[in-house]
Amino acid sequence: MSTHAPQAAQAVTLPTTLDDAVAALAAMPAAVPVAGGTDLMAAVNSGQLRPAGLVGLGRISEIRGWQYQDGHALLGAGLTHARMGRPDFAALIPALAAAARAAGPPQIRNAGTLGGNVASAAPTGDALPVLAALEATLIVAGPGGARREVPVSHLLAGMEMLRGGELIGYVRVPLLHAPQVFLKATGRTGPGRAVASVALVLDPARRGVRCAVGAIAPMPLRPLEAEQWVARLIDWDNGRTIVPEALTAFGEYVAAACIPDPTPGVDGSVPELPPAVLHLRRTVAALARRALGRALS
Repeated sequence: MSTHAPQAAQAVTLPTTLDDAVAALAAMPAAVPVAGGTDLMAAVNSGQLRPAGLVGLGRISEIRGWQYQDGHALLGAGLTHARMGRPDFAALIPALAAAARAAGPPQIRNAGTLGGNVASAAPTGDALPVLAALEATLIVAGPGGARREVPVSHLLAGMEMLRGGELIGYVRVPLLHAPQVFLKATGRTGPGRAVASVALVLDPARRGVRCAVGAIAPMPLRPLEAEQWVARLIDWDNGRTIVPEALTAFGEYVAAACIPDPTPGVDGSVPELPPAVLHLRRTVAALARRALGRALS
């Protein structure tokens, strides 16, 4: 341990129920909840965070599994990436399983949790675009046994925030029983942080396409007009077919919506995108095109 290592937390509490964890946070307002600790401990080790106390969530068994509820899956916030990457979970929510398998090396997947991915809200969080595309909601536990539901997109956009003493208990995801795809591009071979990612899910019951682009902005981006446009081109009654040209056009549509052209100058001229930004736009277009192609195939 270096001489610059941060001081240890003054108090550590290990509750066994979600309500006990909320009560512990209420008793220690300066305490920080910790599950896998993959983001928290990196901040502690770098000296960016020195919590006055820790509330460990690892012993709360009720948030480490999932259950079915009215056509939805209620996923415990303590589910690890490794658990979500297994075949039984992949059969339930394929895109989230794919994102979990891409979350990093084994030591990260074994420790990192779904709730931590949402709470840290890092732009490169692999689960976030999937949850955005699925239009998932959070079940937030509060003092006195209170529960409230918050759309994931609202939390990530800062429209609704966790209040003092609240914890993410569950993530509620609709079961669409339709193809889902998650793809990401990294700056190197093998597991790594996403440069760009795309989650795409089909909703045959509503004849809809949902797409979310991650890592290129502080929160996942939904190209709603591109979704609606391509959904009208799919032959939902004949094997969900689409002309190949529409796949390419969809990719370009998504990329342009998420990385728009610069604002024209006063003289009406439009400056060119920097090469790095242009490359990122091409990457997003390729990911969106491939994701839709795989979902429809």
